[in-house]
Amino acid sequence: MKCLGGLLAALFVLAGTGASDAALRIAQDQGGRIETYVGKYQGVRSSGERVIIDGSCVSACTIVLGTVPHDRICVTSRARLGFHAAWDPDARGRKITNPQATQTLYSMYPFEVRRWIDQRGGLTPRMIYLSGPAIRIRRHLRVEAASSLSGDVHVIW
Repeated sequence: MKCLGGLLAALFVLAGTGASDAALRIAQDQGGRIETYVGKYQGVRSSGERVIIDGSCVSACTIVLGTVPHDRICVTSRARLGFHAAWDPDARGRKITNPQATQTLYSMYPFEVRRWIDQRGGLTPRMIYLSGPAIRIRRHLRVEAASSLSGDVHVIW
């Protein structure tokens, strides 16, 4: 009977763990198509999931900053965000900057991110990185699962 009681207690604890307790961990995301990431992060926003950036998040991956509420995004000391202009391949596969897609991407970012980008010359074909102390930290994240990843997990922006 004790075993059954313990099992029931464990089930109640697990049943209380909803999507809002889940976390998407970003570690080595090199980006991709803008529309793919917009859809992905809109789903994360709707689900209530938190996002933990624990490594590289570059290119379209950075759309997370403008799609998921800032109080559900946290970073570790290993976070590295990379920004550049959007591009399309030409007939030979060369990267051709797409000004309209670049403006769309830029407009998705929060004001603080846009200001940081502007201070570095805007979105260009050259990648610019935000990492380490340059990531402005607001307050410690209160999610136990996130704190187990690193000793210094923080909410940003």
